[in-house]
Amino acid sequence: MIRDHLLDFLNYLSVEKGLAKNSIAAYELDLRRYLDYLNDVGITSFDKVTYDLILGYLKRLREEYGDASVARKVASLKAFHKFLVRDGVTENFPTADIKAPKKARKLPKVLSVAQVGKLLDQPLGASVGVIRDRAILELLYSSGLRVSELAALDAEDVDLRNGYLRCLGKASKERIVPLGSHASEAITEYINKSRPHLAGKYRPAALFLNVRGQRLSRQSCWKAVKKYAEKAEIGDIYPHSLRHSFATHLLANGADLRVVQELLGHANISTTQIYTHVTKEKLRAVYERAHPKGSKG
Repeated sequence: MIRDHLLDFLNYLSVEKGLAKNSIAAYELDLRRYLDYLNDVGITSFDKVTYDLILGYLKRLREEYGDASVARKVASLKAFHKFLVRDGVTENFPTADIKAPKKARKLPKVLSVAQVGKLLDQPLGASVGVIRDRAILELLYSSGLRVSELAALDAEDVDLRNGYLRCLGKASKERIVPLGSHASEAITEYINKSRPHLAGKYRPAALFLNVRGQRLSRQSCWKAVKKYAEKAEIGDIYPHSLRHSFATHLLANGADLRVVQELLGHANISTTQIYTHVTKEKLRAVYERAHPKGSKG
């Protein structure tokens, strides 16, 4: 059965490539759909998969998805077929000449310093949940962590005395991230006043906990950010908006691009360079608004 090789591929991604669970889940979702398609057209062997058959599948995908989603699915297909050849399942490599659609490079949504300040001011009060949420928001902006990285933090990963934390990024790559004073204060308050109540009789390893004393999920972090963004009336944002803002504000204030790359945990500096475009766009907008001859209007 051609489906039997999917599990081998997912294990390969986990053990040999060291991909995160979320990435592996995305591959699995893409490839299960692809294998359903092969079943629908009567393909029972990877030796029989042709270039034209792949093109037919991509045509079907383009009817439902945008270029970015199709590009990701093409990457999944190419990686899977490359694995099948490498593993000796087949010598057929039908995706070798398949080109993914070019993704339009969207500039990330970045909050102004004033908007960030307004957001961080929203968790008011001294309840267990509010203290925790305040620490989450401060940490997201102070560190530029991905929300998955924040949710995965253990209490022992944070060194408040020396002002840094240790996190595991993509491909389980470890990095050290400094903590700002506001984030350190918020986390200290959370650990002293809130976390013991959430942990109860348990001794959980996780830093951020839900009301059952379990690790707070990525979805719960996302909901917290959305809730306080609505209260701050700063539009539709998500946890990654704070990561984008963290990077852009650093660069706007003179931080070195390589330093920002290291802080974000980007493997390739080209990923970090998108924030320089954001900064340039803001400069252009300020120039056109402020200079007498800046605008064409």
